[in-house]
Amino acid sequence: MDKLFLEVNGRPVVAHTWRRFDEAECIEEIVLVVREGMQTSFEGLAERYAFRKRFRLVAGGKERQDSVWNGLEALSPTAEVVAIQDAARPCTSPALIAATVAAAKQTGAAVAAQGVTDTIKESRDGKTIERTLDRARLWAVQTPQTFRVEIIRRALSEVRRRGLLVTDDTAACELIGQPVQLVVSLEPNPKVTRPEDLPCIEALLRMVGWPGLEPGTNGLKGRCSTD
Repeated sequence: MDKLFLEVNGRPVVAHTWRRFDEAECIEEIVLVVREGMQTSFEGLAERYAFRKRFRLVAGGKERQDSVWNGLEALSPTAEVVAIQDAARPCTSPALIAATVAAAKQTGAAVAAQGVTDTIKESRDGKTIERTLDRARLWAVQTPQTFRVEIIRRALSEVRRRGLLVTDDTAACELIGQPVQLVVSLEPNPKVTRPEDLPCIEALLRMVGWPGLEPGTNGLKGRCSTD
C-alpha cells in the first residue's frame, strides 16, 4: 500500500500535507508531482476534502530531482518563490512554510532544519565506529526546501548538465555556490519512512485535528513498508 494513502487520524497522510499548504496564506497555487496512473486518486482527494487553492497534477520522473524539475516546469509564469515539500511529511505547520518563504525571498534559498542532538558516529563498514562527528555543526534538513524560482532552476540545470544525482534540492544549490539559509523547525516535523513512525505522527496530528471534526477519533489504518 502506498504510504501516502495510509489513513492517519482518519485521513490519508498526503491529505494532511496538502491541507497544510492549502491553509498557508503565503501559498497561491499547488503543484502535485505524482506517479503515472495516480492522477485520479489525487483528484478524488481534492474533491473529497474541498481544498480551496488551484492545483495542477504533474507526472513524476525517474529520480527525485527529475520530479522536482517537472514540477518547476508546471509553475505559473509569474511564480517567484517555490516551496518543495515531501508529501510524506504531514505535520509541517503553515508558520514554518511561511518562515521558509520569507527566508528564500531574502536569501534566495532556505530549508527547514533542526540541529542534531544525538551524538553522531561515522562508520565505513556499518559495524565499527571510525570517528565521532562534531554535532554542534550538524543539522538535519527537512522540508519545505524553498527557493526563488530562477535560483532552483539554475541549480538543477547544473545538476542535469553534469549528470549528477543529488539527494535533496539544497545540494543542487551547493553546486552553484548559492547560500541556503537554515530555518529552525521549532515544532516536530517528521516524515513517514518506517512503520514505527506512524503512531508518533498520529499523535501529533490529533493535537491539530481537522476543521469541523473532533481530533483523534478515527485512529490509524493500514501497513507501511520502509524506504
